[in-house]
Amino acid sequence: MVDSSGKPLDAPELLFHKKPSNPPIDMNIHEYQAKALFSEYGIPVSAGYPATSLEEVDAALKQLPEGAVVVKSQIHAGGRGKGTFKDGFKGGVKLAKTADEAREYAKAMLDNTLVTHQTGPEGRKVQTLYLTEACSIAHEYYLAVVLDRETAGAVIIASREGGVDIETVAEESPEKIVRVVVSPALGLRPHQVRQVAFALGFEGAAFKSFSRLLQGLYQMFWDKHAMLAEINPLITTEEGDVLALDAKVGFDDNAMFLHPELQVLRDLNEEDPKEIEASKYNLSYIALDGNIACLVNGAGLAMATMDIIKDFGGEPANFLDVGGGATEEQVTAAFQIILTDPKVKGILVNIFGGIMQCDIIARGVINAARNVQLSVPLVVRLEGTNVKEGKRILEESGVSLIAADSLADAAKKIVDAVKAAS
Repeated sequence: MVDSSGKPLDAPELLFHKKPSNPPIDMNIHEYQAKALFSEYGIPVSAGYPATSLEEVDAALKQLPEGAVVVKSQIHAGGRGKGTFKDGFKGGVKLAKTADEAREYAKAMLDNTLVTHQTGPEGRKVQTLYLTEACSIAHEYYLAVVLDRETAGAVIIASREGGVDIETVAEESPEKIVRVVVSPALGLRPHQVRQVAFALGFEGAAFKSFSRLLQGLYQMFWDKHAMLAEINPLITTEEGDVLALDAKVGFDDNAMFLHPELQVLRDLNEEDPKEIEASKYNLSYIALDGNIACLVNGAGLAMATMDIIKDFGGEPANFLDVGGGATEEQVTAAFQIILTDPKVKGILVNIFGGIMQCDIIARGVINAARNVQLSVPLVVRLEGTNVKEGKRILEESGVSLIAADSLADAAKKIVDAVKAAS
């Protein structure tokens, strides 16, 4: 880890390193991209090739060894193997015994929409496939390195029981999950590697292979500022090899300016257009499944706002934090992004002015409402810095809105207004 001049950065310096404007949103990459990274760090993976067309599928099949082939849909969601396509075709991961069967699976998957427990009912369109050689699996494990926000370090999570049902294992048999906290100052120590390896039951040559793999996985996690580096399943083959059969990696958006080589891996087709647009204005936006949009300053207040909307019987349509120092332009952009969501049937603006001034929010709301035909109820609650000026601007604007005196009052009014409108 170095800065732009080549000077090494240690962990404390990274925490205070200046973040550039217009950062990308939290970024995940596809399995085939993650496995390419794994290979750079000496993590063994099976041979495989991506394909975005049937022609590329044929080219990939020619490069793979003869025999069984696994055809994998590439979307940013888990549960692909148990997923179902919109046309009824089952399974986003298929084992093909022949090349012809692999082509048929590829034809069924490409440009089709896959629905899993993580995509929601709308599903994700499959635009890339990953074709890999099949492996003889002796045992499946789970292994991941994840960010621990409490310690600002990493936690290694592992289990002897990996595969598609790891969530069930974690819920019903938590004692089968191994957790090892890694100090960001000391890094991964040899005794911690041995602890995980012994917990998973590795011995002999497999023990050495797994140890090298775990060290490579942690080093990649640290070097690339990842938030998640997951292998599920990690396998041992009948021949005794240890392989990463799958790969899932996500990165910290705050560090992406240090990694232009990772930014080119970003697949905008897998991201919500509203979230992409919000990132251009340094807005924290996450789309949800409800119908009441929220525009709030401060992550904690945003969470509280969503909670109280649910307490009054409503469902939030988004998490949107405009931050403590948002400009009028950012507020206007936030309002316009909200209104592009067809699910939105009402809007709650909840501002507690500190650094963020209520009059700036008011002007942003008015500008946005005048530029877009506002056809849904709007409730505004302002409190704090310049609140009198903000309320005056709203009152004199001529924009149709409902004023609220408290958060509870605002939540009740927007829920009631949305129910009445529907």
